[in-house]
Amino acid sequence: MKRWQSLSFPTIVSSLVLLVVASVLIFGAIATPALAIDYNRENLVGADFSGQVLTDSQFTKANMRNSNLSNTDLREVRFFATNLESANLEGANLSYATLDAARLTNANLKNAILEGAFASNAKFQGANIEGADFTDVLLRRDIQEQLCDVASGTNPVTGRDTRDTLFCP
Repeated sequence: MKRWQSLSFPTIVSSLVLLVVASVLIFGAIATPALAIDYNRENLVGADFSGQVLTDSQFTKANMRNSNLSNTDLREVRFFATNLESANLEGANLSYATLDAARLTNANLKNAILEGAFASNAKFQGANIEGADFTDVLLRRDIQEQLCDVASGTNPVTGRDTRDTLFCP
């Protein structure tokens, strides 16, 4: 008699159910993408997002004044028209983020990485950009000149000088 023929019907069914459940759990753990979070138009004054991974999230028109985003993974995050006044973005990775029309006045961007970000109408008055990496950031000419007036330092992660990434004279 073959081995499978000696198994009872309930044993076979429970084994198949267990196999299906295990497959779904394994597939779900491997195939489930991280979901981006939508904070559009939220009042996030003083919020603490430090050290978090927020890639692909959206903060369009959010009020994030005095928020802590230090050492946060903000790659490809959308900060369109967001108030980031006096926000702490020290060591944050803002690569390929949308910062157009964002207000970064008095923000701390020390050692932040902004590579490839879109910031053509962002406001940076009074921002600390020591060691920030602006490689391939789309900026208006007048904003670039304003940033060059205060640019200093070298980014500890990319090894790029802030002045070089801004094409300062």
